[in-house]
Amino acid sequence: MKRKIKMAALGFFVLIAVVVGALIFQFAGKPAETSVRQSQEAINVPVKGMATMVDLGANACIACKMMVPVMEKVEKKYKGKAAIVFIDVWKNKEPAKRFGIRAIPTQIFFDKEGKEVYRHEGFVGEAEIDQIFKKIGVS
Repeated sequence: MKRKIKMAALGFFVLIAVVVGALIFQFAGKPAETSVRQSQEAINVPVKGMATMVDLGANACIACKMMVPVMEKVEKKYKGKAAIVFIDVWKNKEPAKRFGIRAIPTQIFFDKEGKEVYRHEGFVGEAEIDQIFKKIGVS
């Protein structure tokens, strides 16, 4: 009986290793490409008079790469309603210091007055982003 449990546990760990390996292979080695670009706007975060979501990450970070499709959808959905800004903190370290970033990706949400209203570390999905924007009056 103990042997069956050990074999099942080993099989489980092998499965986890395969899944993690596949994710690393899929995202490693290729920079994240997104239409959410780091720009002059990144220096002026939060954007004056507009709710702002800033995603501080890196083009070579696996969790950050997983954010790319979410950020692209959010950028399209909130165009003209909220500013969506990506800052690569491995290329531009100043914003990481300025915002006290401890882990990437980190998303910071600001209301129209420029006040930070929410901060999240790690991957965040579109539904949660929608909820945060709704709470600060962006629809």
